Amino acid sequence: MALTYVFGHRNPDTDSVCSAISFSYLKNALGENTVPRVLGHINKESKFVLNYFGIKEPEYLNNAKVQIRNVHYNKGTYVDEKMSIKEVIDYLLAKKLTAVPVIDERHHLVSLITLKEIAMLFINTVKNTLNTSYDKLLKSLNGKEITRFDEEFAGTMMVASYQSSTFMEQVNLKPSDILIIGDRHKVLEYGLKNKISLIILTNNFSLSDDLLQLAKENKVNVISSSMDTYNTCNAISLSNYVNTIILNRNPSVVHENDYLTEFVEMAHKQGFSNYPVLNKKGECLGMIKVTEAGKYDKMSIILVDHNQLDQSVPGIEEANIKEIIDHHNLGTIGTNVPINFRSMPVGCTCTILYYLYLENHIKIPKEIAGLMLSAILSDTLIFQSPTTTEKDIEAANNLAKICQLDIKEYGYQMLKAGSSISNMTVDEVIFQDFKSYKISNTNLGISQIITMDFERIKQNIDAYVKKLEEISKGQYEIVTIFITDIIKNGSYVLYNESAKDIIMDSYDLQEITEGIFIPNLISRKKQMLPKLMETLEKRG
Repeated sequence: MALTYVFGHRNPDTDSVCSAISFSYLKNALGENTVPRVLGHINKESKFVLNYFGIKEPEYLNNAKVQIRNVHYNKGTYVDEKMSIKEVIDYLLAKKLTAVPVIDERHHLVSLITLKEIAMLFINTVKNTLNTSYDKLLKSLNGKEITRFDEEFAGTMMVASYQSSTFMEQVNLKPSDILIIGDRHKVLEYGLKNKISLIILTNNFSLSDDLLQLAKENKVNVISSSMDTYNTCNAISLSNYVNTIILNRNPSVVHENDYLTEFVEMAHKQGFSNYPVLNKKGECLGMIKVTEAGKYDKMSIILVDHNQLDQSVPGIEEANIKEIIDHHNLGTIGTNVPINFRSMPVGCTCTILYYLYLENHIKIPKEIAGLMLSAILSDTLIFQSPTTTEKDIEAANNLAKICQLDIKEYGYQMLKAGSSISNMTVDEVIFQDFKSYKISNTNLGISQIITMDFERIKQNIDAYVKKLEEISKGQYEIVTIFITDIIKNGSYVLYNESAKDIIMDSYDLQEITEGIFIPNLISRKKQMLPKLMETLEKRG
């Protein structure tokens, strides 16, 4: 069964992390194959929760783009450099390929060889050298073993076409020479006495007893070919190791982790049709053809706690979205086919998951109950947020019974652990829970921080405002930070200069300064974002 990844939004909060883990557990209990993932570093609160219940932090998922490993390319398609040229040609023809990677004994790429290169080499080059094995010669020649003393040969081939006397007078045979010859006793004797490397007899010719004895005494390899001299010569050339005719030892390659879009772009620029595929170790896995680029398996994913494109994993447009579980307003994510989409107007995604467990009659383990309880208490700020519903409270109370926790005692312990901003940089504070929205062609960035220690931020308020101005010069026209204090039941607000009037109009403020406290403002979903959206939409 294909693996499905379950994850929440970028800059994951406790609900996002706990929803991914809890829903993955539920799907697996129902017989599916899923794993939870996160799209960024988890915050202090989430770390506290995972440590408290002994749950391993999910691994990081950086994108959902299609990689070469997902493409239906020719896996396992390659030839060994010690295969004969004929074997390679037969392989190409049998596989209906025009090219094939050549590998060495370590499985490392040697080259990419094509039928065209092989053909041009034999058309334009006279091959009179041999570099092959005894067995490959036998196979190419459909031959018969007469004597065998060596397993491999590397030397110069020659055909005994002269008269015997002329040949023996003009040709000085060396030990590495290979002689192709028919029924010519004197020349055969001459070659055997010179202890040449190999004699190939044509037309099924065999040695006389005296010559056979001489071959054995001088350890000369002898093979009898079933073909005539012309065809024997051609067959011998094809018996050479394929690595003897390699022209390009640095072909263009792709790696299994490369993205398909990048491969298509590269192939378009280079204009080649075939590319070897390598892994991280440099081992060849096969070959991908440009025509195969459209045949691939998409990554299967399930989204929890979000349904906005810009809040999800990069490359989501290349993935197969199977399901969405969320409690936010409908966003920009679309699918090509109908999917399971569960959305409820509750304060937390884990509230929805609690009822899904009940609907599917799956028992909730103590640690999973703890995760879901933590998410609900975090998102509802221990039921103080206006997003809190009766379903959130009911789910939390029942989950607390399973994990045997006091809601208020544990909730404040969790929020306190997560609200500390000591030793955090300005960037870390701003981006620990930062979400972006597009409203009436305006890009809006909202960061929310839950802390009872605004004084620490106030001491460095100029640095925070400066950072917001830097962010606004990028892709956001309006950037705000809401520092929420659940004890005081309100939020302090920092903003970039162009957001000043928007914030004043949104919250009916007569005057405003950086760090102003707005009472009863604690929910980004129901109070912060809707008011800003209303103002921006009025202004067009």
